[in-house]
Amino acid sequence: MPLPIDPSFAVSGAEWSVPPSAAPSTPAPAQGGGFGQMLTNSLDSLEKVQTDASQAATSLADGTATDANSVVMAVERARLSMQLAAQIRTKAVESLQDIFHTQI
Repeated sequence: MPLPIDPSFAVSGAEWSVPPSAAPSTPAPAQGGGFGQMLTNSLDSLEKVQTDASQAATSLADGTATDANSVVMAVERARLSMQLAAQIRTKAVESLQDIFHTQI
């Protein structure tokens, strides 16, 4: 029979708590949307991030930006989002090639 758990080992504190989930900012996809809908939503989100970064960079170039840090953050967010999308595409292509080359 296993020994009971000692309550003195309990860990508590703000760094160990799980925050409650917030309501999603976008509505959940309709029933039956599936992978295609998720992919469409992700690409729309990527396009929005890229557009926001472009507008922020343009506003910095013409001197209308008030905070250069927010512009740098927007451009970096867009760069990282594009890198992630490219990596996902690369992995998907590699997976499809592996499937096509699998011999039965």
